Amino acid sequence: MDYKQELITTIHDFGCNLDLLEEEITKLSEQSPTAVLIPALYEELERPALTNICHHLKDCSFIKKVIICLYAETREQYEKAVHFFSVLPQPTYVIWENGARVTNLLERIRDRGLDLLPLKGKGRAVWLGLGVASLQAEAIALHDADIITYDKSYPLKLLYPLLEKEFGIAFNKAYYARLSNSCPQMMNGRVVRLFVTPLLSALTEIFGYRQYLRYLTAYRYPLSGEFALTSDLALNTRIPGNWGLEIGLLAEVYRSIAEKRIAQIDLGVFDHKHQKVGNSSQEGLRKMCRDILRSILRTLTETERVIISRDLIHALKVKFRREAQDYTRQYFVDARFNRLAYDRHQEEIITELFEEVITEAGELYFSDPSGAQIPDWARALAVMPDLREQLRDATIADMEEATISNKLPA
Repeated sequence: MDYKQELITTIHDFGCNLDLLEEEITKLSEQSPTAVLIPALYEELERPALTNICHHLKDCSFIKKVIICLYAETREQYEKAVHFFSVLPQPTYVIWENGARVTNLLERIRDRGLDLLPLKGKGRAVWLGLGVASLQAEAIALHDADIITYDKSYPLKLLYPLLEKEFGIAFNKAYYARLSNSCPQMMNGRVVRLFVTPLLSALTEIFGYRQYLRYLTAYRYPLSGEFALTSDLALNTRIPGNWGLEIGLLAEVYRSIAEKRIAQIDLGVFDHKHQKVGNSSQEGLRKMCRDILRSILRTLTETERVIISRDLIHALKVKFRREAQDYTRQYFVDARFNRLAYDRHQEEIITELFEEVITEAGELYFSDPSGAQIPDWARALAVMPDLREQLRDATIADMEEATISNKLPA
């Protein structure tokens, strides 16, 4: 039995009674409202994963609000999305993040000296969604729209530790076994296994004991896109604007709250759609690795006062290769024992591709140490105090127009 605890609280699933937990969280949510936030591209509506997610959300009476932050190219796509999510019984807000009303709001903020328009992608979607969610929810769960294995235990497990006040938890992150649905099964989660894990080991070898590195290492799946946080934390957290969002968010949590208020929880076996490795460091998983390392280097400088040099980056590459090779051998043993498909040669090739981004990530850090950060909501509200309400009202207006259009005869 795995009882191991980390610097942060690890909540294992020892066969927990989900029905009993659901009864308890339903009562707790009456006093402490909850919301689920899903950033999504329109393309996700055409895949089965999001249909399954909606199917399970319909049965989650403990979720009081659903916020979808949608990137849609056309009004027709947005209207289809509003219709798609109309099956949910909870009050649902479909934010058209690149629509005219939201863009107009962001332009008005820009004219007052806070320009968020250049920061696009998942980071901005999360930022916008947290603004609306924090208006009416005390606890907010966030997850992606492409989860193949989704069921209602996911939001239940993410939210319950925040609602049980005796726990004192303000941030709860998911961990899981990333196994494919293919036959035979195979290990997924390549960036965590083949880059982040050996990278943290190599950095610890170079710098010795550093609290921030110990903190990151405590997360069993630091890149999971599933987490829950309190509305207060949501308003006071900067959101990374690049592909280092998950690791950058952990840095923000580290700065904002004590470790005893942070938890991670076991969601079991998990799978979603997968990114390609990419043909260069500008694409796919290689770009993700590059942005992750930039984020870690920046936070090490901010919190641990370490000096990052080109010699250090060179040493990091050398140490990373050895650590990655050792982990690859361990994954091979684990996979073979469990009769999982495992191409050791291909894994070695991927680690070598990931290693190549280390130098470039270092150079990008030297040229721009601050990185891409979306200011927290507290800063935005200082510029426009009713921004969240205006964003909510813009979303309601967009949805009303879409609903009218959906009702008109074709």
